[in-house]
Amino acid sequence: MKKFSAFISALILASALVSCSSSDSSSSESSAPQVSQENSIEESTEELTEEQTEKVTEEVQEETVQETSEDSQEKSEPQTVPPEEVGYEGMTAVYADSLADGEYDISVDSSSSMFKIKKCKLTVADGQMTASMVMGGTGYQWLFLGTADDAANADESAYIPYTEENDTYIFTVPVNALDEIIDCAAYSKKKETWYDRQLVFRADSLSDIAFKEVKGNTVETLGLADGVYNMEASLSGGSGKASISSPAKVTVTDGKATAEIIWSSNKYDYMIVNDEKYLPVSTEENSVFEVPVEVFDSEFTVLADTTAMSTPHEIEYKIIFSSENAQAE
Repeated sequence: MKKFSAFISALILASALVSCSSSDSSSSESSAPQVSQENSIEESTEELTEEQTEKVTEEVQEETVQETSEDSQEKSEPQTVPPEEVGYEGMTAVYADSLADGEYDISVDSSSSMFKIKKCKLTVADGQMTASMVMGGTGYQWLFLGTADDAANADESAYIPYTEENDTYIFTVPVNALDEIIDCAAYSKKKETWYDRQLVFRADSLSDIAFKEVKGNTVETLGLADGVYNMEASLSGGSGKASISSPAKVTVTDGKATAEIIWSSNKYDYMIVNDEKYLPVSTEENSVFEVPVEVFDSEFTVLADTTAMSTPHEIEYKIIFSSENAQAE
C-alpha cells in the first residue's frame, strides 16, 4: 500500500507541474511547445508507471509463489483413506488346536485398499499359526501387531521386517486365531509414518481338509471301492464366468481318489491343489486336469492359472464333488 500511495503522489505532483507551467505560459505561445511539454510529462508519467508497475508485478509474483508453495505443501500431506469393514457377521474365533498341521492357502481381509495382500499361506505346526502374506507393493518397511501409536512407542526389535522374493515383499506374522480382527500397524517408507490397519484371516476360505474334524466325506467314510465313478461337480469363485464339466469322472485307486476336471476354456495352464502344482493333460479344446480329491460333499480350494488376460493370473476357486448320486461305471 505504501508503494501504491507513492505512485499516486507522483501522479498528483506531475499534474501540478503541468498546471503551473500552463499558467506561466503566454496565450500567444504556439501549440507546438505545449505538445512538447505534454509529451515530456506523459513520458515522465509512463516512466513512473512502468517503474511502479514493475515493482507491483514483482510483489504480486512473490505473493503468488508463496501461495503456490503453501498449496503444494498442503496437497502433499498424506490423505486418510476411510477404513473398510473386515470379517463377517457372526464369525467365531478359530484356534490352532482346531486345525491339522500343514500349510494352507487362506484369504485375508484388509481394512485398507492401500494394504493389498495378493495371496497368503497359513502354516499350522505344534499348536501355533503363522501367516506369510505376499504383498501387492513394496511401500511398507515394517509391520507391528498393534496400533500405530503402540508401534511408534515400541522398540524396533518388536517390528516385523519383510523378506524379498522376486522383487516381491513377504511379511510373516504370528496368528493367534482365525476369524478374529487383528490390529496391525504398517510403516510407510515414503511417508515415514505408521498407519493403522485391521486384518482378518478367514477360516471359511480354508479347505475342509485343514480342519481336524472333517466336514465332508472321504473315500473311507463313503466306502468307495476302487473303480471309476461319475459325480456331480460344482465350481464357485473367480468372476463367475468359468465352469467345469459335470458330472465329472472320479477314479479311486488304492483308496485314493483322482478327479478329471474339464474347464470351459483351454486358457488354464496349471492348477495348484494342496500346494502341489498340476499341469494339464490336454489343452486342445478345453484345459483338462487330473487332480487329487481328499474330501467329498464339501468344498475345497484350488488355484488355477489363466492365460486369458494380458498377463497370467492365479485365480482361487472352490469345488464340490457330490457323492449323493455317484454312479459307478
